[in-house]
Amino acid sequence: SMDVTGENPGREASWKKMSKEELEIQYSPSGWVVRRGAEETLRTYSQIGDEATKRAQATRGSLLHVPYGDRERERLDIYFPEDESEALPFFVFFHGGYWQSGSKDSSAFMVSPLTAQGVAVVVVSYDIAPKGTLDQMVDQVTQSIAFVQKRYPCNEGIYLCGHSAGAHLAAMMLLANWTKHGATPNLKGFFLVSGIYDLEPIMHIPENEALLMTLEDAQRNSPQRCLEVALTQPVDAACPVLVIVGQHDSPEYHRQSREFYQVPSAPALRRGGWKASFEELDDVDHFEIIWNLTQKDYVLTQMILKTIFQES
Repeated sequence: SMDVTGENPGREASWKKMSKEELEIQYSPSGWVVRRGAEETLRTYSQIGDEATKRAQATRGSLLHVPYGDRERERLDIYFPEDESEALPFFVFFHGGYWQSGSKDSSAFMVSPLTAQGVAVVVVSYDIAPKGTLDQMVDQVTQSIAFVQKRYPCNEGIYLCGHSAGAHLAAMMLLANWTKHGATPNLKGFFLVSGIYDLEPIMHIPENEALLMTLEDAQRNSPQRCLEVALTQPVDAACPVLVIVGQHDSPEYHRQSREFYQVPSAPALRRGGWKASFEELDDVDHFEIIWNLTQKDYVLTQMILKTIFQES
């Protein structure tokens, strides 16, 4: 039989052996938290996001609801350090929410510590499902990054960060076609936090009711698959790609991150000397891993700053 999974023939993907219930549990991140109940975790996550965003808007120079396209959700917020020069590093963040919840308006977690160190932070909204399709979201994210490059052509590097579904969207940018967007961004780093890189399992859980993903949609929008068959070197070979997962993310989230990190066995990536690294962050769950970015001494905040300012 034809090997349609992209796996080695004879080696069936482990998730395919799971019952529907087990798969749902594996892809419900709030079920794996250790410090609070699921409900309280989700509530705390929203609350910290809301508060961080209000604080950022009250204390930092910003441009809010800037349109990067014509659709209602094609908006981004830009937060500046004290030095509002245009020759800054730009950290661009894509929120999570299973491609069907969340918005820039409660996702400015990292603004205070990064702007304090001279980094401009851009938080992007996109058309979540059911209004937006995955193809549209990928296109919107591409457009938002091209917009930042055109508006700030003197930037000292654009660093992409996504959380969960947002990490999927950021990872798709490794292979984006920039020519149709009229600007090739000065990409200098990727921070992919607790992401999903092979979308096929998502077709089999309730979250797909809003996404209505077919197998073709899932394959076309899976960075894992796209990289495996990539014929050209994505982005600059020197561009660091950090694949990051929390200790208390589910086993499936761990597998997704590890297998994505290991994609570089694909010939196009190996040739290019792809700079990927894998980090499992100690004692954080799927939500703490991102809400802790409000703290300047948090390990991930420090990794981000070290990557941007290239300190060893």
